[in-house]
Amino acid sequence: MTGGYFAFVLHGHLPYVLSHGRWPHGTDWLSEATAETYLPIIRALRDLADKGYRPKLTMGLSPVLCEQLADDSFKKEFVSYVNTKIKAAQHDSEEFYRYDQPNMLKNSRFWEEFYGLALEQFDACGRDILKEFKRLQDDGFLEIITCGASHGYYPLLSRDESLQAQTKMAVRNYRRHFGRPPAGIWLPECAYRPRYNWTPPVPIDGRQESYSRKGVDEFLTENGLDYFVIDSALLKGGKSIGVYIDRFEALKLLWGQFEKQYRPREEEKDKTPREVYLVSSSPEGKKPTAIFTRDPDTGLLVWSGEHGYPGDGNYLDFHKKRFPGGHRYWAVTSVKSDLADKVEYHHENALSRVPENAAHFADKVTEVLRGHHETSGEPGILVAPYDAELFGHWWFEGPDFLKTVLKQICENKYVEPTFLSEHLARCQPTKIVSIPEGSWGQGNHHYIWLNEHNEWTWKHIYEAEARMCELARAWRNHSRKQDQELEAILKQAARELMLLSASDWQFLISTFAARDYAELRVSEHYADFKKLAAMARKKMDGIPLDVGELQFFKDCTERDRLFEDIEIEWFAAVEFPAQE
Repeated sequence: MTGGYFAFVLHGHLPYVLSHGRWPHGTDWLSEATAETYLPIIRALRDLADKGYRPKLTMGLSPVLCEQLADDSFKKEFVSYVNTKIKAAQHDSEEFYRYDQPNMLKNSRFWEEFYGLALEQFDACGRDILKEFKRLQDDGFLEIITCGASHGYYPLLSRDESLQAQTKMAVRNYRRHFGRPPAGIWLPECAYRPRYNWTPPVPIDGRQESYSRKGVDEFLTENGLDYFVIDSALLKGGKSIGVYIDRFEALKLLWGQFEKQYRPREEEKDKTPREVYLVSSSPEGKKPTAIFTRDPDTGLLVWSGEHGYPGDGNYLDFHKKRFPGGHRYWAVTSVKSDLADKVEYHHENALSRVPENAAHFADKVTEVLRGHHETSGEPGILVAPYDAELFGHWWFEGPDFLKTVLKQICENKYVEPTFLSEHLARCQPTKIVSIPEGSWGQGNHHYIWLNEHNEWTWKHIYEAEARMCELARAWRNHSRKQDQELEAILKQAARELMLLSASDWQFLISTFAARDYAELRVSEHYADFKKLAAMARKKMDGIPLDVGELQFFKDCTERDRLFEDIEIEWFAAVEFPAQE
């Protein structure tokens, strides 16, 4: 008898980096994630399927990530990147051999084999990673969900038109890449806001006036999205444990400034993350949206580099790298060890720890679901959501852990693996609840994405949002609407606004992980948007563009070449405006 259901949920996303540098935060970032995370996850699922298992992994692939993985320039870049890594490993091998370092030599040869396998796998699938994900979904081993188009932070964007565009572009992009509509969405940073009279946290045109905003859930249900994932504290209150705080020292310092103001919501004992609820913040009788809730009991076991499995001393250390090749040859050793104290990595020792960690995790899942079943008399669900890049990129042995957990759950006679949409159809929830505004950051609020370090970015985003909506309305009513060049310029302006709005920039600024890069990207996309907006206005006024402006437009379209089917109309008017 099934006593409960388990859903492993991963969120795959990287900001748009094509044509915006290579190392350390440009295309190498995307290539690293492909070699260390996306390809190993595909390999793990296919291996399980070939052995007769039905793993049922739910995985979000953000539209901006899909656009990059499908781009021909990335495919060429990835092959070049992998060959460079192979040559670097061979160079290291020569040195380790000369210096009689047998274990380091073994490690360098491991890296040569690892990247050789990545290249072999990449070529075998026709260099089309999305096709492999689609095949896994079509074969019933994977459920792919979508995300806000450019990973814009929904609660802080100032215009309902922006949320509409992020959501509509996500659905259209998913259909183009996967040949069907998406059932669910991973809201960027799991951030939600209900309907209310909203006041912008940063002045718009010098004013901070309140105005009516639709709830995030309304945009989802209007576009056929049945569910999204939230943090447990948003559902039932209580103390929130952020998913990133253990990994970035800067966030611990930043949280110290906000912690004094934080008052946990009183815990609501009648709600549980083991059930699926419906959310509706609309008074107009729209179809409610289902919410799946992150499990608080198992989260830190995987998320925490300090208290969780990734902190095991045998696993590969993420931070210490050997230059010039950048390969990693050292073990975690201890979470308290500095880089100078790291010991050499032994891959076989690391792999020997995976079965125990996976068994502990699977046992914990069973224990939690058994407790719920015995208390309620009903089988519940345990949802375990994580960033996909944690598995492989941050925690190198993560894909092996993922594969082992999925295998053990498939063999479990008490717990059954499930897709989120499958479980939603199974349980058919009827309870409608209200949840507050928040995210999965520490304290559940917005401090990571809105603080003294990144507040300035919102000033520019808000200005660009207002300008884009103004231009879209003018275009819709303009006699020059058939001007294809004007339409193309406006669409490129919309792309630049979407890239400007990505939540990644505020996150990278707050964590100091790539602060200079993020600040530069915000400044560049803002400047490009302003220039394109001025060109569009000029065209509307019947003034021809000069040679330099046309060249700038051409360069923009070649550099930021995503979302080919974006619509200007999305920014002109909200399809279903809120009724006062």
